[in-house]
Amino acid sequence: QVQLVESGGGWVQAGGSLRLSCAASGRSFSSYGMGWFRQAPGKQRDFVAAIDWSAGSTRYADSVKGRFTISRDNAKNTVYLQMNSLKPEDTAVYFCAASGTRAALTFDTGYEYWGQGTQVTVSS
Repeated sequence: QVQLVESGGGWVQAGGSLRLSCAASGRSFSSYGMGWFRQAPGKQRDFVAAIDWSAGSTRYADSVKGRFTISRDNAKNTVYLQMNSLKPEDTAVYFCAASGTRAALTFDTGYEYWGQGTQVTVSS
């Protein structure tokens, strides 16, 4: 079983920055795509960003393009989400996920393993 553990969540003022980390264990991390999703209270879980196995391809939701950056360090079995210019509407629980393929997938059904989630709160 793949284990995913997020860290780096917290609260930040609008316009500020935050970096989330997701450490993976249990399988060959470098063989699979990774993604970030988020879920705000009363709303569905939405795609945020994804990165393929070699970091040759990335995908972003329109709402975060130009502000968020996904990256990975396969030697450390870790994926990151750098969040800049944060807005109150970015407030949500953020989930790290590992896919069953090498691709950067944009839909949650493509992911097999999920972290516990970490809260990000952006105040105005």
